[in-house]
Amino acid sequence: MTRPVSQFVAGVPTELFVQLAIEAPLAIDVRSGPLADRKRIRIATTLRTPGDDAALAVGWLLGEGIVRERRDVVDVQLQTPRDRSVRVCVDLHPDCDFDPARHRRLTAMTSACGLCGKELLDALEIDAQLPLGLRVAPEVLVQVSAKALTQQELFRTTGGVHAAALFDTSGSVLALAEDVGRHNAVDKVLGRCWLDGPWNPAECILFVSGRAGYELVQKAARAGVPMLVAVGAPTSLSVELAERVGLSLIGFARENRFTVYTGRERIDPQDCCP
Repeated sequence: MTRPVSQFVAGVPTELFVQLAIEAPLAIDVRSGPLADRKRIRIATTLRTPGDDAALAVGWLLGEGIVRERRDVVDVQLQTPRDRSVRVCVDLHPDCDFDPARHRRLTAMTSACGLCGKELLDALEIDAQLPLGLRVAPEVLVQVSAKALTQQELFRTTGGVHAAALFDTSGSVLALAEDVGRHNAVDKVLGRCWLDGPWNPAECILFVSGRAGYELVQKAARAGVPMLVAVGAPTSLSVELAERVGLSLIGFARENRFTVYTGRERIDPQDCCP
């Protein structure tokens, strides 16, 4: 979106046009239960950057632990009613174990929040233990931030979005997404790999452009991705969760350095950076 602004440099104004990242609501609905009596349920409304909405919805369901196997998602429909609102409806397999009360959001999620409105506190807990097979060389980890930045076209245009990317162990980008919400970007990139499949999350590295909050560790763990790399710092809760589920959590990954908070064993000790 283009908007005229006044830019002041050393007290001197210049009139110019700038690009803004669009922030707009998306409703996520699911249909579940027996085929003869399927009901449509609104489970979340989030503010996001439009684009790849089907992947965002599926990635959100994956991060919530609602879907676990590929058969759990039968169909995904993007709908735009007459009021020009946008919603995604995901049809779940009749055997998918879905409890609306456990996953329903009491409030709309903002672009800054991945856990807002949780009805049950125990819904924030996850039951996961990640495999230890992944090994990554340090030189791969010091490059992921710069590699992701080269593909962040919306960020270069607006400066107002987050990015998430999935890398393989060689440092190649498998998928990248941008959004005004860091959790939305993660949902989009995980959902895209899920929809495009098959993919092996146990051999992937998840990169995020901001801090590593609890909700991002939660999403990575539920998707089966054993390593999360962030440009910024983790929080105390995210470190505790990463340690509990066996996830390698890395922060301050930029400018040829990174800090390992948990899961040091997945980084090749033969070549570790000082």
